Amino acid sequence: MASVYDSYELVCGLEVHVQLKTKSKAYAGDENRYGALPNTLVSAITLGHPGTLPVMNEKSVELAVRLGIAFNCEIASKMYFARKNYFYADLPKGYQITQDKTPICKGGEVFITLKDGEERRLQLTRIHLEEDAGKSIHDQDPFNTLVDLNRAGVPLVEIVSEPDFRQAEEAYAYLMEVRRVLRYLDVSDGNMEEGSLRCDANISVRKKGETILNERTEVKNMNSFRNVQKAIEYEFKRQIDIVEQGGRIEMETRSYDAVNDTTFSLRSKEQAHDYRYFPEPDLQPLTVTEAYLKEVQSSLPPLPRALIKRYTTELGLSIYDAGILTEEKETALYFEELISCTSNYKSAANWVMGEVRSWVNRQASHISDFPVSAKRLAGLIQLIDEGKVSNNLAAQNIFPLMLESEKTAIEIAEENDFVQNSDQDALRSYIDQAISAYPDKVEAYRKGNKGLLGLFMGEVMKLSNRKADPKATTTLLKEILENN
Repeated sequence: MASVYDSYELVCGLEVHVQLKTKSKAYAGDENRYGALPNTLVSAITLGHPGTLPVMNEKSVELAVRLGIAFNCEIASKMYFARKNYFYADLPKGYQITQDKTPICKGGEVFITLKDGEERRLQLTRIHLEEDAGKSIHDQDPFNTLVDLNRAGVPLVEIVSEPDFRQAEEAYAYLMEVRRVLRYLDVSDGNMEEGSLRCDANISVRKKGETILNERTEVKNMNSFRNVQKAIEYEFKRQIDIVEQGGRIEMETRSYDAVNDTTFSLRSKEQAHDYRYFPEPDLQPLTVTEAYLKEVQSSLPPLPRALIKRYTTELGLSIYDAGILTEEKETALYFEELISCTSNYKSAANWVMGEVRSWVNRQASHISDFPVSAKRLAGLIQLIDEGKVSNNLAAQNIFPLMLESEKTAIEIAEENDFVQNSDQDALRSYIDQAISAYPDKVEAYRKGNKGLLGLFMGEVMKLSNRKADPKATTTLLKEILENN
């Protein structure tokens, strides 16, 4: 049954603030590190003392350019910085150095894939550089708000999307893709729980078929991608309920209550802030040359979307397998090295998604700590492909020994007498012994009970100490049973 909500559509855009992975802050030499004691990573520059001058962090520019290239943005050749003036307790200078009229990246696009397999292109408005403010802490003192300025001055990029989101699910998929690219590029760790990735959602509704942009609300303080999705879903219905009852949407800032799955008002935004932007007088305008762009582009790793396309079209892997293999950059790079050593791409994918990931999960570790090199794992895959060992024996016997030593798969197989016997004379001898032990079963097989083949295979494996090549044995066994 259709509901009133079905006649409306969501109009949503996201603003994503990303802390950049630099050693020092945006315009000062203070260390950029999470988790230090409060107010220990500050200096006179961070605090905005008179007479101090900011110095541009070149690494933050490189990271922003990397991101712009990955999202097909137009990189500005010339730009200047601006002061965004406002008073707040955790902004010691009384202004924030940011980019106003000349963002480092314009336009751009992010491609996402929804659960039903549909691919969507979401447009970006801009990506600009700025610095973070400090952090106000409201829950440690019952009477006062505490301020930690360690975060003040940390370099940020703000990724601003167009209002292209029509489903809350798209916002979740978008954030997952943005974080994945951030980590591939080593731009940021993207940890929402540490505040290195923060998201605000601008949400409005309209009747389907309309093109106008109605009044919006901004929802802040969401601490997970799933909560972003839930907040949008709730706000979508809340706004429709207000409109249907004859009310109007107030322009305001809201927050999300994850316990009750609701949003609540923080402050009204009836009047736009006058931040009195003006050019930052203490920073020179910045020029990005074509040579610099080419240098940065040449340093980029393969990106997940391009890898998924290659894995599915050239390697014949499924969308699911390609998605798992590209979920983390380190896993993708390991798989890339592995398939440079073997052409059995499906087997390589199965090993990485199976035994390799199982080891990483059991150890609560990371694939960078995985002790078996891609070259050695390719050697194990080759042993299986050549019929020298079975897949089960490789996984249960050889692979565990490879984890404990630097030996190759063939060295371990030969030392432990694991190499399968595919010699026809030897196999025939084992088969003859198995058949002679069960003459009644041979007769039953020849009368149509083909399920007895497993009994004879088991006997051959037992007689050969599990060294008989299963494929060669099956072929020869059928031939003997059916033709003799």
